[in-house]
Amino acid sequence: MTILRSVEELEAIYGVPGEASIVKEVPEIIPQYRTFIETSPFCTLATVGPEGLDCSPRGDVPGFVRVHDDRTLMMPDRRGNNRADSLKNIIRDPRVALCFLIPGSRTALRVNGEATVSIDPELKQSFLEKGKEPRSVIVIKTTAVYFQCGRAVVRSKLWDQDAQVDPDTLPTPGDVLAELSNGRVGGKEYDEKWEGRAKETLW
Repeated sequence: MTILRSVEELEAIYGVPGEASIVKEVPEIIPQYRTFIETSPFCTLATVGPEGLDCSPRGDVPGFVRVHDDRTLMMPDRRGNNRADSLKNIIRDPRVALCFLIPGSRTALRVNGEATVSIDPELKQSFLEKGKEPRSVIVIKTTAVYFQCGRAVVRSKLWDQDAQVDPDTLPTPGDVLAELSNGRVGGKEYDEKWEGRAKETLW
């Protein structure tokens, strides 16, 4: 296996970015990029900490990530599994990266920045949803914002109806838990009760 060991070796193969790849990146949230963020119901949140990297899916009503000003985003931390991997990482290392997706659009929006975790009562209250507020809010100061071209979405057929996978052909969370715990947790009962648990704890 031949491994690249330097940026110079990499650039000899890939060349340098074109003007469009460079000019699209800005530190602030321009109006066009704001439109993407306010329309998106889903993004991934990447963080880094002493134990390594973490990339977490985040989803809510469209525009759930609030544009506070042209250099600040705010993301409510809704109910989850209480691992709090992303939050632990942010407290120890503020660097974050987000990738926003919009169903039906082939364009993704990428954001890099530095984050803090706020438990300000008024801020949490401002993110009230279904009568419930988040336990914290991630506040992100942007350092780079730019769109990602649609090749990955087009190649993957991400939004194509005929490319959708039947969930019944995949292992369920209950299957995985039962396997890893030697049957102590998980299984069919876990899967059957998930819908009810989610309905009660979605927010």
